[in-house]
Amino acid sequence: MHAAHHTPATVGCMAYELHYWPTIQGRGEFVRLALEAAGAPYIDVARGGEGAGQGVPVLLGHLQDADAVHPPFAPPFLKDGGLIVGQTAAILHYLAPQLKLVARSEQARVWTQQIQLTIADMVTEAHDTHHPIASSLYYEDQKAEALRSAAAFCSVRMPKFLHWFERILVNNPAGSRHLVAGKLSYADLSLFQLVEGLRYAFPKAAAKTLASTPTVVQLHDRIEALPKVAAYLKSARRIPFNEQGIFRCYPELDLR
Repeated sequence: MHAAHHTPATVGCMAYELHYWPTIQGRGEFVRLALEAAGAPYIDVARGGEGAGQGVPVLLGHLQDADAVHPPFAPPFLKDGGLIVGQTAAILHYLAPQLKLVARSEQARVWTQQIQLTIADMVTEAHDTHHPIASSLYYEDQKAEALRSAAAFCSVRMPKFLHWFERILVNNPAGSRHLVAGKLSYADLSLFQLVEGLRYAFPKAAAKTLASTPTVVQLHDRIEALPKVAAYLKSARRIPFNEQGIFRCYPELDLR
């Protein structure tokens, strides 16, 4: 599979290097969406060929570099020239001013990051429904615990998170079209991805909860219709959801 190359907007503009596992959306997808929505030039390094100096070995080389002063703990991480930034929320916080995906005031930047970290919390809880004991174990080794975890997630945690997103959208002084101020931010894009993942993994439970959060659904639909996002979603660069990622569709865990 070839790396995703985007033509730089200006001649001589250096492409960002995104490092993430090549076969899943996972946490890397939140970064991909920001880069795609902004039309930013980037290389999805691990999806490139080893002959071109890309591929998974390059990603692993950064993780295993014993001499690195600021080594990333895990993918995703972003390389921008000589700078390497790990952790999804930190990557987005770093990229956002360059991509114009955050409002300018300090209060808006901090609030956007707070929302992003809350999204990250929910992503972790969604993942932990199918791996409640340990990520190192197979799902099949923890099915009974997964059933209990998913029941609590679908009935309590999913509504609690989504109702919070609904509330902050409705209470946004600049209007309910965006989570922060009156412009598109990376938090909007990440909430779109979160809804996509929940609908894939828990179609029945997500439909029930989203019926009570219409403003969240409207935001999702607006993001989906953005020209650059729509083009990305139809492209080969968008990896389909699958049962190796964060959001996994196990029908027995979809509890209404």
